[in-house]
Amino acid sequence: MKRVIVRIMTAAVLVAMARTAMAQATSVTPQMRTETATIEAIEASSRTVTLKKPDGTYVTIVAGPEVKRFAELKVGDKVNARYYENIVMRLKRPGEPDVDSGGKTMATPSETVLPGGTKAKQRTITASITAINMDKPEVSFSGPNGWKYTSMVRDKDALAKVKVGDKVDIVFTEAMMVSIEPGK
Repeated sequence: MKRVIVRIMTAAVLVAMARTAMAQATSVTPQMRTETATIEAIEASSRTVTLKKPDGTYVTIVAGPEVKRFAELKVGDKVNARYYENIVMRLKRPGEPDVDSGGKTMATPSETVLPGGTKAKQRTITASITAINMDKPEVSFSGPNGWKYTSMVRDKDALAKVKVGDKVDIVFTEAMMVSIEPGK
């Protein structure tokens, strides 16, 4: 269910993460979200699945060839998806090389009787602090490929320990676990 997993969550979950500044190494409180939907229609020839969410809205996804257990899906099956994300930031020492891992993705199919699986992605980048506003409090970063980000900061003491121009390594981790329950 690898591609189904990604598409379900892409369509069903709007990710809103809180980010904080860092002292030496700071981990943002991990976020966990759960989504459920019911399979309403399956078009085997195009590998298209239509899901109905509890709010009555519909999501259509396409399961790629890497979804090995596609044929086991049935109309009425319940899709349960849990999405986890975490951010860890570490202040870099002067002279440490910049990092841009590009992202590593790992997938593990379910070994249970029911279809499902887990997919995780982790990316590490080096970003530079471009602005600090102690009044709000917030910090702005810039990173590889024109990446820019501004975030509110919960810990003013940590913010007071950094300055514009400091570099940080930011590790983003996302994981998704999906299971399918047979319909009744």
